Amino acid sequence: MRLTIDIPDSVRAQLEAEWGDLPRAAKEALAIESYRSGKISIGLLAEMLGMGVIEADQWLGERGVPLLYTPEDLDKDRRNLAELFPEVQR
Repeated sequence: MRLTIDIPDSVRAQLEAEWGDLPRAAKEALAIESYRSGKISIGLLAEMLGMGVIEADQWLGERGVPLLYTPEDLDKDRRNLAELFPEVQR
């Protein structure tokens, strides 16, 4: 999907001076805010930006965005691992 945003030339010049590739910067900002607000998963963020999930996790960390991982997520992961690897039960 292509999205067009009208920005006055004076504003565009300032933003490009700060961030360079303005379409990419806008896409990244939308991805970060969508992830931060829980609208998309890290997998969708990674897909949106053309990277893998591990790379996306690192990319978010470099920008100070914490991984959205709840205690419930941890419990679910533990249950899944216990089902996959029952011989490792403690």
